[in-house]
Order: sequence, then C-alpha cells, then structure tokens
Amino acid sequence: MAVWLAFLRGINLGKRQVKMAELRTCLEAAGFAAVKTVVASGNVRFEAEGTAEAIKEKLEKTIEAQFGFGVGVVLRSEAELKAMLTAHPFDSLDPKADFTRHVLMFDKPLPENLTIEDRPGHTEILRIDARDIYIAGYRQPNGRYTEGIEEVLKPLYAQLDKGVLDTMRNWNTIEKMLA
Repeated sequence: MAVWLAFLRGINLGKRQVKMAELRTCLEAAGFAAVKTVVASGNVRFEAEGTAEAIKEKLEKTIEAQFGFGVGVVLRSEAELKAMLTAHPFDSLDPKADFTRHVLMFDKPLPENLTIEDRPGHTEILRIDARDIYIAGYRQPNGRYTEGIEEVLKPLYAQLDKGVLDTMRNWNTIEKMLA
C-alpha cells in the first residue's frame, strides 16, 4: 500500500469540530490503513491503494458521512511530501531572523508563470511550485507573524478559478508528517 498525507481544510473551526481519535476511527472503518493524525488541525497520514483522485473523493465522502459536513482535502503522496522537504525551500532565509514558515497547498496545479508581489521583511513568497507556495512571515511590532498575509495573497485568488481548494500549514507540521 502507498503512503498518503491528507490536509483537511476548515475543521476544528467554530461548530465544525472533529476529534482526531474519532477521525482516525472513521478512516480505519472506511478501509484506510496505518492511520495517524498529526496535530489537531486535520493532518492525516495513512496507507491506501488507488489513484489520488479516488482516494481524495473517498476521504471527502467518508468524513462528510461521519461528521455531517463537507471537508475539502488537499492530498499529497509520500514521494511528493519527501520532495517538498528535500527541496529546503526556506534555506535562503537568515536563521537568526524572527519568522515563521508556511506552505500554502492547492489541490490543483497553479497557473504557470504565476507571480505574487510580496512584502520583504513582512510576508515573503520564497517559491512557487506547481501546487505549493512557500511563505515566510516575519514577526511584526505587534508580535504577530502572519498578519497581512491575506493582503499579499489577494491578487493570487483573483487569478484563480472560483472553487479552488487550498489549505495552509506551518512548516513544522509538514516536517512532522513523515516522522
């Protein structure tokens, strides 16, 4: 069986609460193997056979049937996640700087030659791959790191089709997914 990593969008916000133990049990009952949740924000590692499209669809249907609301799934194979980690997208940053690292992941490929104007020292777009955008958020005087990221990303969403599915994760979470 192949190893897959699912990043669920929009759970544990407001009334859309999902306990990770219940999610794990639900996915195991649906036939997914070696299910492991990572942090309580909808990150799941599991084994399954099939195409990415079929697995994504099964995950979304299973979760909606169990919990009563739809959840978007951004899916990556083990090889794709290893490639993300191996590429070291944050190596160009000054390790002494005060920043957080994030990746914005999409379920479909982004337009080619996509550019996003960043704000150096505030919100920097370090790299744009086929389905992933790597972002550094620097600590601001108010103590926050990602305040204003929506403003930087607004032109991106204006270029994308409606209904595009994305979800953002802290890089620390990505690093934990294969552990």
